[in-house]
Amino acid sequence: MLIGKKHFLTVGAMALAMAIAAPVAAQQKSVAVTAIVEHPALDAVRDGVQDALKQAGYEPGKNLKWQYQSAQGNNGTAAQIARKFVGDRPDAIVAIATPSAQAVVAATKDVPVVYSAVTDPVAAQLVPSMDASGTNVTGVSDLLALDKQVELIKKIVPNAKRVGMVYNPGEANSVVVVKKLQEILPKAGMSLVEAAAPRSVDVASAARSLIGKVDVIYTNTDNNVVSAYESLVKVGNDAKIPLIASDTDSVKRGGIAALGINYRDLGVQTGKIVVRILKGEKPGAIPSETSSKLELYVNPGAAAKQGVTLPDAVIKSAAVVVK
Repeated sequence: MLIGKKHFLTVGAMALAMAIAAPVAAQQKSVAVTAIVEHPALDAVRDGVQDALKQAGYEPGKNLKWQYQSAQGNNGTAAQIARKFVGDRPDAIVAIATPSAQAVVAATKDVPVVYSAVTDPVAAQLVPSMDASGTNVTGVSDLLALDKQVELIKKIVPNAKRVGMVYNPGEANSVVVVKKLQEILPKAGMSLVEAAAPRSVDVASAARSLIGKVDVIYTNTDNNVVSAYESLVKVGNDAKIPLIASDTDSVKRGGIAALGINYRDLGVQTGKIVVRILKGEKPGAIPSETSSKLELYVNPGAAAKQGVTLPDAVIKSAAVVVK
């Protein structure tokens, strides 16, 4: 009888443990995150997503399975990661930057997809409009008002007539920016001079091709350019060409100024959408979002190296002055 009683107690304890564990297992969620490349802006988006999930009570190792993979700038790798993640069937896939988002959206019509740091999700064919898509896709755009970017260029280089831009012609968001700049720069008495950099290793040579042809170089959030920004800075310093960016982290790396989005905040905004999906909302019922919160970063030291002096008014209006 004693052995039987012990056996009964053991079975009972196991059943109780399973009963307690069952609700925890039911609460387990899975989020897979992919980015086209690793650089400060996209890394900040990833970290911001994780911050938002933690704030909502979703923590890796407790009630959240978290996966992250970078495509290291390779579109073929981005497609492989997309197929792998879709096969894993997570509760949501977060795709950071246009090429990764396009790869994931092409790979699934039912797994929830939340894009982030995509300049024009409609042109990239991720969603039909910024309204609720009715599909498995929603997300957050980092689209900037380019008229404000042109105003910043005029403030820092008042006599600029020719604006150079290094970009990847294979990246949809960069092509959109080029087309818009071609439209609005002439209205400000300036013209655009383009230099193609299909790969990160092409950024330096593309920048050198602009020497003698431009008065200033503007960079958007093109992933090839941002990932190789130091090579652009070397050309700017050597040739005394001012560098103005839309990615604020680029200012810390040697750009003169940037009026841009805080990408950590953009990641948090993205993560809040992911939380809504984890709690049962359909991505197709959630409109795409943008961020209207812009911050000005300036780097007086970089300005001196590139042959210009930042106006006091610009420095005083900056959220961050890089020393």
